[in-house]
Amino acid sequence: MKLLESWIMDVRYSVRRLASRPAYVLLAVLTLALGTGGTAAILSIVRPLLLEPLPFPRESTLGVLWHDGDWTEQEFLYLRPNFPGFQAMAAHMQIDATLDTPGAPLRLLSGMASSAELFDVLGARPLLGRTFQAGDDLPGAEPVAVLSHGLWQELGGETAIIGRRLQLGGKATTVVGVMPPGFWYPSPTIRIWTATPLSHESRTGNYTLLGRIDPTSRMDRMEGPLGALAGSLKGRFEYVPQWDKTKSPSITPLREFLVGNLRPALLATLVAMILILSMACVNVAALMLGQVGGRSTELAVRTALGAGRRRLVQQLVIESLLIGALAGAAGALLATFGFQALIRALPLEALADTARLDWTLYAAATVVALGAALIIAVIPAVMVWRGNLQWSLASTRTGGLSVRGGRLEGGLVVAQIALAVLLAAGAGLLLKSVANLRGIDPGLRVERVAVIDAAMPNQLSSDEKRRAVLDFLPALQALPDVRAAAATIKLPLRGTGNSWGIRIEGKPELEGSTTYFRIVSRDYFKSLGAPLRRGRDFQPSDGPSSEPVVVINEALAAKYFPGEDPIGRILYTGFPNGERVVGIVGNMAEANLTDGPVPARYMLYDQVPYSPQQVTFVLAATSSEALPRVLQAGTAALERQGRQLALQRVATMEGVFESAVGAPGQVATLLSLLAGLALLLGAVGVYGMISQFVRRRTRDYGIRMALGLPARRVISHVMGRGIRLVVLGSVAGILGALVLTRLLSSLLYGVGASDPVALAGAVVALLIVGSVAAFVPARRASRTDPVSVLRDH
Repeated sequence: MKLLESWIMDVRYSVRRLASRPAYVLLAVLTLALGTGGTAAILSIVRPLLLEPLPFPRESTLGVLWHDGDWTEQEFLYLRPNFPGFQAMAAHMQIDATLDTPGAPLRLLSGMASSAELFDVLGARPLLGRTFQAGDDLPGAEPVAVLSHGLWQELGGETAIIGRRLQLGGKATTVVGVMPPGFWYPSPTIRIWTATPLSHESRTGNYTLLGRIDPTSRMDRMEGPLGALAGSLKGRFEYVPQWDKTKSPSITPLREFLVGNLRPALLATLVAMILILSMACVNVAALMLGQVGGRSTELAVRTALGAGRRRLVQQLVIESLLIGALAGAAGALLATFGFQALIRALPLEALADTARLDWTLYAAATVVALGAALIIAVIPAVMVWRGNLQWSLASTRTGGLSVRGGRLEGGLVVAQIALAVLLAAGAGLLLKSVANLRGIDPGLRVERVAVIDAAMPNQLSSDEKRRAVLDFLPALQALPDVRAAAATIKLPLRGTGNSWGIRIEGKPELEGSTTYFRIVSRDYFKSLGAPLRRGRDFQPSDGPSSEPVVVINEALAAKYFPGEDPIGRILYTGFPNGERVVGIVGNMAEANLTDGPVPARYMLYDQVPYSPQQVTFVLAATSSEALPRVLQAGTAALERQGRQLALQRVATMEGVFESAVGAPGQVATLLSLLAGLALLLGAVGVYGMISQFVRRRTRDYGIRMALGLPARRVISHVMGRGIRLVVLGSVAGILGALVLTRLLSSLLYGVGASDPVALAGAVVALLIVGSVAAFVPARRASRTDPVSVLRDH
């Protein structure tokens, strides 16, 4: 009972003390709230992706086979009866489906087509109805679909939807099941799964193979079964070297497959937030040390009157916990905004929907803040416990605890500077890497270009798809502020894909070679600003009844026609007739920004007897100011006139380029903001420590200045102390950076993890900030009035 009574009394006392020092409380609470709120926000993103189980039972037994996205139906069906080492195997690929509802515009659903085994391999059970069953993927089987919980809700959320037919991709498809809330695969954006008819004759390589290994096997001991699979393939299929699936068989654990590319960015951000939290704790601890130093006389008097050290430490702990509670509340509020900012800043893409903001985030912010407050309380508590308070009472005019407090505060400032150097060095590395990436010439114009992605019902014939694209282009070309408009099956800077075989007349040794293949409309190169190097562009006379023509890029000309003139030569893509080369254009980054020049060839929609489901329209605007109007007008035209086209997304070519820069660009911006915050916290720490140092030495400086010490010597002495602390912290920070910045290695391009320029830049930044922070109290110390000091002391 007495213990409880003492706690209540100390809580009241601490509340009064904090209420009498609003500036100290506000600074301490905001500093700690920044760290706790940011840490809680990033944990809400990291938790579902890296820490919590994925929505699949026994996820550790799930893995994706090598050559992701390149398996054919023929290969899967050949292996289907026997996948050694696996319980089950499924094939799937992403195919967006159009939903045709009477009286509504054609709607595009993000979808997945798979073999019948998909949900059984995942171990997923439906909320309503059933999932796929054997026979659903046979040619001629009734088309069936499973809906996501979100799509089911959008369609009315009625149980009667089971058995209903939807017009998907131009054909009636029966809904057989609805998945429960929280289920997703392979990303939360997938709204619908359909069973795809599999043919033993199909050799189109678009599938991913997902398997669940036997219970007696381990993911890291699958060399034997995978080798057996490769051997089986070798006995049945022949491969060209670049597509040889019999070499280097491997399996990727499902979590790594789904979120592996995000791991470096998430870990780097989490580490940065933890460093910010550590700096906040150090800063608040330094503030509390300053408070203890200022209260040394009070504490000594209370000890002399009978107060025990335990009670004094208890009051410090309660004061820290009160600050922690306030910081937890403020941190939860900051976490709410920080969560949304992190979602936008991190390269989460489709997996952004897995992050969730719920009550556990606020609980986490509070727990982190209270835990940090307890840690913070340790340093001043130890100082009080071990300090000679009687000596403090006898030496109140000289500062009492100043010597030990100064050392402790100095050590805390060194720690702060070291952490700030870590963050500044990481941000510097990423900024330099991003500058290198943005310095790459993609071979096309990224300014003033609008991008509209659309899809067509899959059941349309190739001729119907081609006509839908070509008939819509005049509407885009007639829009105000549009200088040129064109269409393509795949836009540059959007990753690999659409590699087709190539043969060249008179060069039989090139059998089995592949290059990027693009179907485009006229004005495609004009719309993207790709330069024509030789020959001619596509002409109005190039039509369905004329000789098929092809334009190649410089990389294809250099690789397949070294020392020759390719103009007029005949290429064979696999269509009934060969195509004559009529022009050479400059190299564009057809896949990834960092790829070197890669051979590519371009044919006209008018002349190719094949048209895919997806299409991208590019519109060159007359000016940057007109670009938003062009995007809006193009979208409206598609919804109004594109009867067989469903809008997928809109973007600008600048946005596509930034996406190609990828995670480094987004993480660099985030880490730069955090590094700026670290510099601010470091400056506050240096300023606070030097201010305390000056306050303790006021009498000393007054006496020295009375004896003739110049003011500039006082400034140099005080600033020298601050700069020494910054230098010591920088050395420690550089040593830490040499180790921790390796976490960023997968995000770097053209720069090493121990780049001396980035490290030096971090140190220079801290020296400048630290010098400015130290100069303010140093200047104040130089203006000490010796007469006033001697009179007061």
